[in-house]
Amino acid sequence: MHSHPDVIVIGAGIVGAACALSLQKAGMQTLLIDAAMPGCGVTAAGMGHLVALDESEQELDLCLYSLQLWRDWIREHPGIGQVSQCGTLWVAENEQQLAAAQARAARLNARAWQAEVLNSEKLRQLEPALRHGLAGAVRVFGDSVVYPPVIAYHLAQELQLHGGKLQCGLRVNAILDDVSASETILFEDGQRLSAQYIVVAAGLGVAELLPEIPVFPRKGHLAITDRYPGRLQHQIVSMDYGQHHMTPDGLSVAANIQPRSTGQWLIGSSRQDGQTDTTVSPVALGAVLQSAIRLLPCLATMNVIRAWAGMRPASPDGQPIIGVHPERPGIWLAAGHEGLGVTTSFATAEILKDLILDQMTSIDSTPYSPSRLFESKQYA
Repeated sequence: MHSHPDVIVIGAGIVGAACALSLQKAGMQTLLIDAAMPGCGVTAAGMGHLVALDESEQELDLCLYSLQLWRDWIREHPGIGQVSQCGTLWVAENEQQLAAAQARAARLNARAWQAEVLNSEKLRQLEPALRHGLAGAVRVFGDSVVYPPVIAYHLAQELQLHGGKLQCGLRVNAILDDVSASETILFEDGQRLSAQYIVVAAGLGVAELLPEIPVFPRKGHLAITDRYPGRLQHQIVSMDYGQHHMTPDGLSVAANIQPRSTGQWLIGSSRQDGQTDTTVSPVALGAVLQSAIRLLPCLATMNVIRAWAGMRPASPDGQPIIGVHPERPGIWLAAGHEGLGVTTSFATAEILKDLILDQMTSIDSTPYSPSRLFESKQYA
């Protein structure tokens, strides 16, 4: 283990690995640690979309900043991460949803993220597998799909090429209060290690290490089909996505279907609070599949070869938590990204690096500051 890092990053998912690499490239000796292997936790359970979501201005700011960084990264790393620059079709099932889609297109175009409103006929021409009778859609050209575990692993390897360190198989039990200029972490085996800065990017483990930080699990179900190459060209997402219309048992479902580079279709998605494990629920999985089949009827005849559930690390207000701990200045947070961790990982890394180095950030970082949660006492 490296004995004198400037920064220790806890958690080698795509967010933690991106943060570690950014800090190392900025000249800080960085150690990235994980209880398992890079990209095998929350990162491995997700869908891997790179999308411009606009439920708030702050969300769109972070997405667009990160998507520009992703464009550069994809260009500089050809062949890494099964990248499909397929774009997204936000599908409207009725006129009300179509009006919302048109408003989304206007917002994205105003920010130079190209979007096109499609009528029902044009939509069917682009994706013949979609059912008849849909009202239309918005086509977002710059969105992509990637395979996040491979990218997280690659970022961790790149960290080492730049002189940083990666240590796997170490579980952190606690971050100790320390009166010195350094922060100290305590490992499960009793070892201790100190650094001037500790970045906690441990997904759901954030709340275990720092109970005062309100990161909580939001369960989701996914399924993947056998290979059906050439039958789907775009990521298909219902305009219901993100609206959180929940059933009495807290389940929210909206269709999200991705064409993977393997020819498989990845099918989501659901959100459910109050769950404590990743056991697959037949009821939730069935609702996810039915939602997808409603848009793409041919799915009913396809072979689903695997299904799984994962936990998204969410925050109370839906915004990620990026910045310094308000009460422990040596501890920094990159947490609570929920379903946008892949999209916003690169922007998170750059914002965190700039804040640690006391540099101006490329976008306003205030909406993501951990201090907002302490000021409002939302965690109480």
